Amino acid sequence: MASAVLPSGSLCAAAAAAAAAPPGLRLRLRLLLLLLSAAALIPTGDGQNLITEDVTVVEGEVATISCRVKNSDDSVIQLLNPNRQTIYFRDFRPLKDSRFQLVNFSNSELRVSLTNVSISDEGRYFCQLYTDPPQEIYTTITVLVPPRNLMIDIQKDTAVEGEEIEVNCTAMASKPATTIRWFKGNKELTGKSEVEEWSDMYTVTSQLMLTVGKEDDGVPVICLVDHPAVKDMQTQRYLEVQYKPQVHIQLTYPPQGLTREGDTLELTCEAIGKPQPTMVNWVRLDDDLPQHAVVSGSNLLINNLNKTDNGTYRCEASNVVGTAHSDYTLYVYDTTATTEPAVHDSRAGEDNSIRAVDHAVIGGVVAVVVFAMLCLLIILGRYFARHKGTYFTHEAKGADDAADADTAIINAEGGQNNSEEKKEYFI
Repeated sequence: MASAVLPSGSLCAAAAAAAAAPPGLRLRLRLLLLLLSAAALIPTGDGQNLITEDVTVVEGEVATISCRVKNSDDSVIQLLNPNRQTIYFRDFRPLKDSRFQLVNFSNSELRVSLTNVSISDEGRYFCQLYTDPPQEIYTTITVLVPPRNLMIDIQKDTAVEGEEIEVNCTAMASKPATTIRWFKGNKELTGKSEVEEWSDMYTVTSQLMLTVGKEDDGVPVICLVDHPAVKDMQTQRYLEVQYKPQVHIQLTYPPQGLTREGDTLELTCEAIGKPQPTMVNWVRLDDDLPQHAVVSGSNLLINNLNKTDNGTYRCEASNVVGTAHSDYTLYVYDTTATTEPAVHDSRAGEDNSIRAVDHAVIGGVVAVVVFAMLCLLIILGRYFARHKGTYFTHEAKGADDAADADTAIINAEGGQNNSEEKKEYFI
């Protein structure tokens, strides 16, 4: 079916007559003008003389539509909604929707605002210019809808260290679909998301699998929304993680760490866990605690130390999660010891501890003993060598002038007699 396009001059003349009519008649003439324009053929021009831009707006905010003319010739400008109903004809609004308000009207521009935008306002809006031939161009309004609600859910309110838990975050009814990001403290994690579409709206659920440790206790798990309609939208839950005790033995006395016979030893057992351990236990490995040892809460006191107290002492602590321990190796020195002992190893959970022995002192004593023995051997050797030479000298007296061995012996004996006589003479 064909229809004729109303000449632009006729429309302009009718508009001018309506503007000059009395107030009571003006409204009727404008309505008639709208009917005439609606009966006209849809403009077929390419809209080269019209300018407009697409509009993106967040639901509930204000969208502004602008129809501009490059080269104005006083032609009529009209704005239509997606259903091709006239919103504004020049500066007159026939559509009974008060959310549309005239912002600016001139021969070169028709600017209209739409307040409290909803998802139903999305679509193409048409700018028409009644030239010969008529021109038309459209602008698209896109409405962004932020998530209606953001919920985070943890599979278990309280987890145990080493356990894997499931955390879910749901962003409901958004447009476009929301991107969900996960953080544990300041560290970003990766989740798995599923998108459900319903009536042009999207609900996104993201799942995060998390293996927790004792260092995660009290750390927030954050679900953050990445969406063009909203900034800094997030929700979080704090992790509650139970873990077995951490045990450490503190040497309270003696402060210098050197334990001598007769001294007092005091050890304090420090145990931290969740839940907090209510009891600690002191034992001595491979033997019973000394009879003079006193256990008071987390403290171990041993008075009047002696070498029979040497050994490894263990502090044990437990809670509903598990048991842990720490060891302290005691070595009692003689009262004359002045050298600082080696540092005791009291690391939690280790069965083998290093005995504190001053190897430098032992090595020094051994060296002195060996040196003294060598000196003694040298002195004894020189002594025996000297006396043996003297003996041979006396045996050989008188042998120089003897013709044979018998004569030498007789001369030697005679020499001895002479010596004795000589001794008697002097006496």
